[in-house]
Amino acid sequence: MRVLRTPDERFADLPDFPYAPHYTEISGPDGVKLRIAHIDEGPRDASPVLLMHGEPTWSFLYRKIVAGLVTKGHRVVAPDLVGFGRSDKPAEREDYTYERHVTWMSDWLVANDLKDITLFCQDWGGLIGLRLVAAFPERFARVVVANTGLPTGHGATPGFEAWLAFSQGVPEFPTSQIVNGGAVRTLSEAERAAYDAPYPDESYKAGARVFPALVPVREGMASVQENIAAWAVLEKFDKPFLTAFSDSDAITKGGEKPFQTKVPGAKAQEHVTIVGGGHFLQEDQPEQIADVIDAFVARTR
Repeated sequence: MRVLRTPDERFADLPDFPYAPHYTEISGPDGVKLRIAHIDEGPRDASPVLLMHGEPTWSFLYRKIVAGLVTKGHRVVAPDLVGFGRSDKPAEREDYTYERHVTWMSDWLVANDLKDITLFCQDWGGLIGLRLVAAFPERFARVVVANTGLPTGHGATPGFEAWLAFSQGVPEFPTSQIVNGGAVRTLSEAERAAYDAPYPDESYKAGARVFPALVPVREGMASVQENIAAWAVLEKFDKPFLTAFSDSDAITKGGEKPFQTKVPGAKAQEHVTIVGGGHFLQEDQPEQIADVIDAFVARTR
């Protein structure tokens, strides 16, 4: 496996992102070492709020939510998935599978020994993060899901099908344009540059490019059975579980319903809709999201 590492200077002068990176080394396939980056802010003795990003973003997506939660006294941990942000980037599409992503982040979670976690996850942050909950339910105190799912081969929304076709066919993967198009507001030039920063050229984008094709939306796809097994755990998960989907996301519209009906911990919760949020609701309504997480922790502590 050939591994690329984005030069540090690409991450200089990012807007509203003064956070220092922390690194964890794990072993990838064939013993190849991979470095996973995360930010860790707030009091180290507090229970962590784990913020997991998706495609094609990185922990920069959570910059204002991190600031809001730290102000409220929380410890906040936000990793960059392998292939994204400051984390290492295997160079070939074939290097990435759903199960490898789960294994990589499982190893990262155990190495950092996070416990009593409040998870907030969106997009692929949910596809991977919810697998972590299923694998390590004892480490999680509560969960907030937003604009995500845990598919088991039963089809996808027209919005996702359009995104899949675009992502696999476009000659050059336009990372910042994708994020900008998935938000209600218009990102600044500096913000768009921050989403392009992890990728000096197209060779760094193998993980970003292949991610949509790994979503198990059809029968027989890889990871369908593993996700079915994860649902079996979630269907017994009775810790607090909140949905906070946005009101303007065609890709995951209606995706909150399976969680609300199947997860025991979701049954008595005051589920919320993030008003004025697109697919990347973290860019549109960061203050509202920080308030939702803080209030959820307070009333379920």
